[in-house]
Amino acid sequence: MSEFKPSAGTAQMTDDTFRLLRDFIYEHSGIYFSDTKKSQLENRLILRLRANNLSDYDKYYYMLKYDPQAAKELRSLFDSVTTNETSFFRSPPQIQAFQEKALPELMLNRENMGEKTLRLWSAGCSTGDEPYTMAIIVKELLQENLCDWDVKIFASDISEKALRSARAATYNEYTLRSVPPEIKKKYFISNGTQYKITDEIRMLVELQYLNFNDDKRVRLMRGFDAIFCRNVLIYFDDTAKKRFVSQLYDNLNPGGYLFIGHSESLHNISRAFKLVHFPGALGYKKE
Repeated sequence: MSEFKPSAGTAQMTDDTFRLLRDFIYEHSGIYFSDTKKSQLENRLILRLRANNLSDYDKYYYMLKYDPQAAKELRSLFDSVTTNETSFFRSPPQIQAFQEKALPELMLNRENMGEKTLRLWSAGCSTGDEPYTMAIIVKELLQENLCDWDVKIFASDISEKALRSARAATYNEYTLRSVPPEIKKKYFISNGTQYKITDEIRMLVELQYLNFNDDKRVRLMRGFDAIFCRNVLIYFDDTAKKRFVSQLYDNLNPGGYLFIGHSESLHNISRAFKLVHFPGALGYKKE
């Protein structure tokens, strides 16, 4: 009688293997899965077992750990364990605070210093909705004076899949549901049910892969006037949060703003920032 080999569809993750995979992911990305999220990790990795023709999670772990060719799989792993749910002009009160309060203040400070430069960072940019939103806001604020400014919006993510979508810069109606009609008409090219960002907006955004666990690379991200890092801290435990937020503080220019997710907080994470209250939204300022 031949030996039965279960397919990936019937594989189950043991508690020991969960801890091994959880710790491996944490070590290489800072992303943390608590003990209550074993089934979530199991569900997210089942497709990676199938893609690699593996019968169980133990084999997948040992492939990640010991296979010298596993570097490419590591990127696919990060694609699987991150969520790329986003949209244009997400969390309108926060966007309004940036558009009407923080950004004009930052640009006025720059002008007073005799430096018409603006550096923004979408840290955890997902499929590009956020940095392109930032670019639209900057263009709307400066209008024809944009050519007088040196503007660059850096956008980074750990998910190669999300970055590919961001580079394609093509979106559906649902993703654009919060975009004002006049903005959609000005900055999107319609093709049936799909909408492509115009080149004048795309050219303001520089997309790049970045693993926040790569301290050397993160330290190089300096001189920013504002950083959007929304719904990213939820992936980290407190230790990783404190380390990363400290890095974000160093990444900002004095007077710069940090915006995190509306349901996130720096309480018990950092006291370095000044909490700024906007109508319906919060921001954190480096004084």
